[in-house]
Amino acid sequence: MSSLPETIWSHESKSPSPKRRKIQSETKLDSDRAHPLTTMEANGSVHEIDEGLYSRQLYVLGHEAMKKMASSNILISGLRGLGVEIAKNVVLGGVKSVTIHDTGNVEWSDLSSQFFVSEHDVGKNRAEVSESHLSELNPYVPVKSHTAPLTESFLEQFQVVVLTESSVEEQVRLGEYCHTMGIKFIMAETKGLFGRVFCDFGDDFVVTDANGETPLSAMVSAVTKDSDGVVTCIDDQRHGFETGDYVTFTEVKGMTELNNCQPRQIRVLGPYTFSIGDTSALSEYVRGGIAHQVKMPQTTHFKSMKASMASPDFVISDFAKMERPGVLHVAFEVLDRFRQGHQRLPRPWNEEDTNEFLRLFKEVNEGHPARVEEADEKLLKLFSFVCCGDVCPMQAVIGGISAQEVMKACSGKFQPIHQWFYFDATECLHTDPLSTKPPETTFQSEQQRYQSQIAIFGKDFQDKLARQNYFVVGAGAIGCELLKNLSMMGVSCGGGTVYVTDMDTIEKSNLNRQFLFRPWDVQKVKSDVAAAASKKMNPHFHVVAHQNRVGSETEHVYDDGFFEKLDAVANALDNIDARMYMDRRCVYYRKPLLESGTLGTKGNVQVVIPHLTESYSSSQDPPEKSIPICTLKNFPNAIEHTLQWARDMFEGVFTQPADSAQQYLSDPQRYLERTVKLGGSQPFEELNTLKRALVDERPRLFEDCVNWARKHFEANFNNQIRQLLFNFPPDQLTSSGVPFWSGPKRCPHHVVFDVSIPLHVDYVFAAANLKAEMYGIPQNRDRAAVSSMASAVAVVEFTPRAGVTIHVNDSEAEASSNHGGTDHDDLESVAKSLPSMEQLKGTVIRPLSFEKDDDNNLHMDFIVACSNLRAENYDIPPADKHKSKLIAGRIIPAIATTTSLVVGLVCLEMYKLVQGHDNMETYKNGFVNLALPFFGFSEPISAPKLKFQETEWSLWDRFEVTGEMTLRGFLDYFHKEHQLEITMLSQGVSMLYSFFMPKAKVNERMQMKMSQLVEVVTKKPIPSYVKALVFEICCNDKDGEDVEVPYVRYTLEK
Repeated sequence: MSSLPETIWSHESKSPSPKRRKIQSETKLDSDRAHPLTTMEANGSVHEIDEGLYSRQLYVLGHEAMKKMASSNILISGLRGLGVEIAKNVVLGGVKSVTIHDTGNVEWSDLSSQFFVSEHDVGKNRAEVSESHLSELNPYVPVKSHTAPLTESFLEQFQVVVLTESSVEEQVRLGEYCHTMGIKFIMAETKGLFGRVFCDFGDDFVVTDANGETPLSAMVSAVTKDSDGVVTCIDDQRHGFETGDYVTFTEVKGMTELNNCQPRQIRVLGPYTFSIGDTSALSEYVRGGIAHQVKMPQTTHFKSMKASMASPDFVISDFAKMERPGVLHVAFEVLDRFRQGHQRLPRPWNEEDTNEFLRLFKEVNEGHPARVEEADEKLLKLFSFVCCGDVCPMQAVIGGISAQEVMKACSGKFQPIHQWFYFDATECLHTDPLSTKPPETTFQSEQQRYQSQIAIFGKDFQDKLARQNYFVVGAGAIGCELLKNLSMMGVSCGGGTVYVTDMDTIEKSNLNRQFLFRPWDVQKVKSDVAAAASKKMNPHFHVVAHQNRVGSETEHVYDDGFFEKLDAVANALDNIDARMYMDRRCVYYRKPLLESGTLGTKGNVQVVIPHLTESYSSSQDPPEKSIPICTLKNFPNAIEHTLQWARDMFEGVFTQPADSAQQYLSDPQRYLERTVKLGGSQPFEELNTLKRALVDERPRLFEDCVNWARKHFEANFNNQIRQLLFNFPPDQLTSSGVPFWSGPKRCPHHVVFDVSIPLHVDYVFAAANLKAEMYGIPQNRDRAAVSSMASAVAVVEFTPRAGVTIHVNDSEAEASSNHGGTDHDDLESVAKSLPSMEQLKGTVIRPLSFEKDDDNNLHMDFIVACSNLRAENYDIPPADKHKSKLIAGRIIPAIATTTSLVVGLVCLEMYKLVQGHDNMETYKNGFVNLALPFFGFSEPISAPKLKFQETEWSLWDRFEVTGEMTLRGFLDYFHKEHQLEITMLSQGVSMLYSFFMPKAKVNERMQMKMSQLVEVVTKKPIPSYVKALVFEICCNDKDGEDVEVPYVRYTLEK
């Protein structure tokens, strides 16, 4: 599932934090000096990347972008909540160095969002207090503090400068200098529920990859020879290209000039066709070919901040608020003028200051080069009322976006914000805040950690937050950010409780984005560490950690009593099944659900509100496209196919046989009884697999393991291919006269084992050692010794056989499987050939469970070697270990910036839930893609309405039946109260009653109480923690028509 000295962070590890030397206020950072513990040079080279730490981020950014980041020095000025959020994400990202700057000291108003300071730090410099905590986040990134005013000479050493707490005058002055010197410049700030980001990356900034998507490829079936040649792709695969894309080609027969040609710009003609320009001078096309999309560099031009203030370009954050960026653009300048004149911001919800602000806005707007014709006065009033506030979710949103812009500035990866981005969350305020505004004193407080949040929402709302009971499901990346935000917001800090559960332990790869964890926490339970870390951020935070998986097996823990006391649930999960389970629980208990997820730079947020919205399960993504079995077995054409084949090989060789053997050894009779009941030819295949594991392929010594591995190589990469080509020779034609080996079918060739080829030895080395581990035989990691053993293995020359059936497609294979059966005598023969239990006494065999992130277990080594040998058979370009791990390990790419943004959006929705909003228009489902950048928000979808007779209902409705009754009484109740005739009644998978049941059985059950009936039919007692049963019913209405109705909640007698 999906992430302190005594002030905030502490740990009991004996390892001290790395010592860092302070720099003097005007001392430049020596960009060439190696820090003993915290530069990439710790890995041997400034360009070497710790893939164990950065693995998930590498799948988002790639090695080249990461190397560019690792040579970039970053300055972040302003260490309030926004600055520390940006710094946290940038340090986790892995730049060369981060210098944090602040001339001010910690104030009480900082504590609502600055998670690396505490009450004890009030009066100390923000940057100096934050330095050690930020340093702990990433051992490769040195963090230093700077406390003197910024000078132009100090900025020279940085590749990117970020300002978060500067006046407009300083923003313009330093922005002009950075533009002139070629330093990338970012300005970010938040004011209450309003935020903005500005980017200036220079006159000619090159974007190497605008969207980060994997380049597409498409198989070609025809190319015309014309002034505007048309490429046609095979008809079972849409090409997916867009007009303006660039492509090149490989494996084209005939028109060979296209192979590896300079990228050609295309024009899409249809889902299977596109034009590529003049092909009239090229050779005649014969057949085949693959079109490959090519990412072309794009040059973007930025104006300086001064120029852009007068003529702004906006990236829209919410298409329902198209008019707001222009208004807020002027409003932020007006706010700066107000602050210069009063030496403070407008007081919270103060009419006098707001009137002054409105007067200033009219004055400034009148002469502004970016003047707005019609300014929304209500919006401006809200801006003035809340601008002195400071809340953690807003800092998370703007901080996540800004940190991603830092990474873009360093690497050229992804499209930057061009150039202004404005965002607001005024929907978080109570309904109609201007007409029902409480007294100003409601928003005033001093010397308490939530005063900046109270300035926006008021004291009563803060008390309500403190009493909330929340269930956070998952303590990974999203879970860590949620706990941080909740603790800063004061949720469950005065009577309420946050429960967090996660059964996983911390791994090294988690540290790059699950920021509550440190290196010394590896192998500890995630939920325990995350709960303790978030509590240290706010000692009043009442959080309880569990180590449970959510599911039917823990419903005795998360029972009626547990859910009934909750105010809402926040999911932080990484799989669909668990999400859907929690969704069903929330619907049943009628609890709001905050759902979110990330995929690289993409993120989504969904809010589920009882009786208002549809649930998470109401709409689902289409299932992933599966690879046909015959493609995997005989006709792969992409590295994804060979990697899946290798994964299946791992399971089929090192997992499933040992599983079967363990079951047989524990209870032979039961295993055999279960096996013979399997369908088709499965019993024979299962017993043969067992026999191979216990007899035919059971090694005694490590040399036996090498012998097996060498022969396994021969069987899969030589013999199998030779048999395939015997059945379907390279020149074979189909019945229609088309070459059999064409289109997606790539003609293979066999591989001859050669001990001098590293890939061949890789396979035998990994396979032999895994076989040894499976049987408890000591491994041999001496590569030379294994090579020598493999060379000595005698391999019988293979001769292809006639009469071997190889299925060309899945329908053929399925038809053959359906007609296949198992001869009882054959089964008996195999069963009798198995050793007796006496002979197997003391047998050691254990299944290997695939683990992608352990670089020493040889699992990925086997997968990579196996896949690339298969790829060599079919002339498919191989994949390195990094790419193979992504595909074979089904890794979800992840980066801290997206997580920060998404969880910030989740917590903004949480404010609305606590406010008690019942108008769906105030809630926002969101989809974001930081790479583009794109931000899309929409009103949640209403729960669909159904109807029986005159009664409307939705997924949130049900029949409530309280107190015990017999089956007869139950049926009569529905007939009398709802005019419904129950035709079928079930509980879970058990049928309790149906109209077609034998009459004797019906009569027997009619007099049983419902609880007794359930226990009799399910053959299980009802657990003591269950307060109610759920019944599904099928009904006819009074006209005898079948109608769809809600389920029944049958509350048991106490």
